[in-house]
Amino acid sequence: MFLTVTDTRGDFGRLGHGNFSDLFTPQPIKALHGLRIKQIACGDSHCLAVTMEGEVQSWGRNQNGQLGLGSTEDSLVPQKIQAFQGISIKMVAAGAEHTAAVSEEGALYGWGWGRYGNLGLGDRNDRLVPEKVSTLNGEKMNMVACGWRHTISVSDTGRLYTYGWSKYGQLGHGDFEDHLVPHKVESLADSFIKQIAGGWRHTMALTSDGKLYGWGWNKFGQVGVGDNADHCSPVLVKFPHEQKVVQVSCGWRHTLAITEEKNVFSWGRGTNGQLGHGESMDRNVPKIIEALSVDGSSGQQIESSKLDPLSGKTWVSPTERYAIVPDESGQTVHSGKGNGGDVSVPENDVKRIRM
Repeated sequence: MFLTVTDTRGDFGRLGHGNFSDLFTPQPIKALHGLRIKQIACGDSHCLAVTMEGEVQSWGRNQNGQLGLGSTEDSLVPQKIQAFQGISIKMVAAGAEHTAAVSEEGALYGWGWGRYGNLGLGDRNDRLVPEKVSTLNGEKMNMVACGWRHTISVSDTGRLYTYGWSKYGQLGHGDFEDHLVPHKVESLADSFIKQIAGGWRHTMALTSDGKLYGWGWNKFGQVGVGDNADHCSPVLVKFPHEQKVVQVSCGWRHTLAITEEKNVFSWGRGTNGQLGHGESMDRNVPKIIEALSVDGSSGQQIESSKLDPLSGKTWVSPTERYAIVPDESGQTVHSGKGNGGDVSVPENDVKRIRM
């Protein structure tokens, strides 16, 4: 798999080409030539790639150590994270300015910006290199995902853990308190979690029996439960005819899901058309994307990607400004584009928002 980056901003070296230039067509990252990449993750201004051999390369902005290279200097090209020498990494996840990883042995790591406990290391300090989370009571982790300032992980036994910032209830523990180490989400203790996704301030979890739960910040209906109130505990998202969900993905303020019937649904912020409904309305319950669903007017269908992001199958996650899915020819269909601005962003965090 060759790694390329597409039309986006190049400040902080986030594109990995050794400069700060923007790009408007995909270009191979020369520093990764010859490496077999199995997974990538992008934060606000930093990127990571995991090779088939379990090594991790990182590049881009690094003011809080989110690259894991032992310094706070930005990197214009991918560099290998030396701290993982001898450790095979299964997957990585990137928050705004923090990073998490799970090893093939089930160990959980965190590094970068730690102000809200989002590294899971028991304090609010930054880390310049990956550090192992040691408070899991012997549980081995299977997957990890990041929101802006919070982290979500799932154990081999399907148990869900969250930690970090919880001002909007995005940790799902029934309160709005930050947690500095991973805490099990007790309300889903009887469910086997098979997929997780983190939005800016909301969280989604998919169970093995196809049920989707959401919680956290819900100003635009991105939790999908029929209201616009924040939720500090998981709430079941309902779909027409009780369709079972096979995949979920979060943008900053919107969410998408694919069901067993190969129908695509979206909800949340729609002001820039990112929901794909031919309008610019917000939605607080799942609404079918007609053009991409078997039960839609066009009959075009979107195949769900494999639930294991490391299987080698290609998949694309929506961002806060776009919803992108492959059509039958393998090309991408883009829906909507905007500036991503939000008046609810705290004044001291405006610099962290892509404009």
